[in-house]
Amino acid sequence: MSSIKIYLEGGGDQIGIKAKCRKGFREFFKKIVPKGNQPKITACGGRTRAFRSFCIATLQNPQNINILLVDSEGPVNKNPWEHLKDRDNWEKPAGVKDDSVHLMVQCMESWFLADKDVLGKYYGQGFLLNTLPKRMNIEEIPKSDIQQGFENATRNTQKGLYHKTQHAFEILALIDPSKLDDNKVSIHAKRLIDCLRSLNAKSV
Repeated sequence: MSSIKIYLEGGGDQIGIKAKCRKGFREFFKKIVPKGNQPKITACGGRTRAFRSFCIATLQNPQNINILLVDSEGPVNKNPWEHLKDRDNWEKPAGVKDDSVHLMVQCMESWFLADKDVLGKYYGQGFLLNTLPKRMNIEEIPKSDIQQGFENATRNTQKGLYHKTQHAFEILALIDPSKLDDNKVSIHAKRLIDCLRSLNAKSV
């Protein structure tokens, strides 16, 4: 049985933060694939390092199902590989499939907006839900609006201002992927969810 390995942007350069990143994504993916061939997570830090790690894996371990997961850093209007070619000048490695790359559009925090109930429970008293962007299609919300929204919503909470390394991966572990499983909410998140379910079904 081929292993599913996801090389993702996130975790920075510190071992402890990378461990938090892996745990957050592992808990999130467990809700998508509760049994069977659950993906193994490699937190690579920066997006360029994630791409390089993915490329090395496709050469050295082609027997595995290798997947690259990065922020889009902006709106996406084309095939993910074409988007990354235009934005980062990344070439799709020879022999890999289109579904070997997935995008968090426009950033990982976009996913959180699909499950605002979790955000309210996580931050508790002082959390200002109404200051967050309200569009149903989270992919249409600019990254800068999301950052400002989280700053406004969390500034008066006991946990303090939203902090990526301190808060993001704990929140990710709590959110419900079914809230993202809708093309009207996030076509690219649904694409990832469908891909993982399909790969798991083929392996069991």
